[in-house]
Amino acid sequence: MAKVRTQDLLERFNLELVAGEDGVHREIHMSDISRPGVEMTGYFKFYPKERLQLLGKTELSYYNELNQEERKDRMERLCTDVTPGIVITRQMDIPEELLIACREAGVPLMRSPHKTTRVISRLTNFLETKFAPFTAIHGVLVDIYGIGVLITGQSGVGKSETALELVKRGHRLVADDSVEIRQEDFDTLIGNSPPLIEHLLEIRGLGIINVMTLFGAGAVRSYKRITLVINLELWDQKKQYDRLGLDEDKKKIMDVELPQVTVPVRPGRNLAVIIEVAAMNFRLKRMGVNAAEEFSERLTQVIDRDQAEED
Repeated sequence: MAKVRTQDLLERFNLELVAGEDGVHREIHMSDISRPGVEMTGYFKFYPKERLQLLGKTELSYYNELNQEERKDRMERLCTDVTPGIVITRQMDIPEELLIACREAGVPLMRSPHKTTRVISRLTNFLETKFAPFTAIHGVLVDIYGIGVLITGQSGVGKSETALELVKRGHRLVADDSVEIRQEDFDTLIGNSPPLIEHLLEIRGLGIINVMTLFGAGAVRSYKRITLVINLELWDQKKQYDRLGLDEDKKKIMDVELPQVTVPVRPGRNLAVIIEVAAMNFRLKRMGVNAAEEFSERLTQVIDRDQAEED
């Protein structure tokens, strides 16, 4: 799991550090953000002290109605030795009791000029991306007509050569050889290339080429959502391959099942064109147009008509 420190939030979102400079290297261990409204009333039994704390207009308005002793107590209990940071939104004035408590406990106190909902949304999206489940798969990821196509198959089957032909046809390379995949939602997989081999493509007999240098910045992209898997395998005469497209295979990556198409490889087959058409056909299916089902319905109608004529 990636390490996220409070310092990362300061740099990423340009937050103002008001106090607690000694604690900017505290680690954040979860994407959940707490708004300690109940805690302002004095109820700390279930206080999630290990979360990033966010104080908005509601929390501070209630706080300002407390007496001096209650204010001091709330802020001292809010600042613990594991609290990664406290964020004040709307550029609101910071209570003196909070400043003192953050300095004494070493809790980073930050301030943002933006609205509370916007700050929560941006911080949560950033943290969920960082803490998303992660894996790596041997394959090639290409953006074809807006469809993130993950090309898999055994080593030497022709994945990189096919990706090169797809790039020449105007599509964009995301990753070659190793695809880093993170699950950002229950049904969303985002793939990218390891930094060491980003924009690079390995072609046997030719070596390593830089796709961005050869074909321009429009031929690559940094990341892409994966929606279709194309599995390349050497042609097996004993195996029965799908000829209509009615069968729908699935490939499970982490907790997400993706549609998978198996394409047999043999001399004379233009894999780049086949994969390109597979991506376009996948888009049509999502739009409600399924050629295989239409053919099956036509065939059923012809059979029913012939049987009716015989009767």
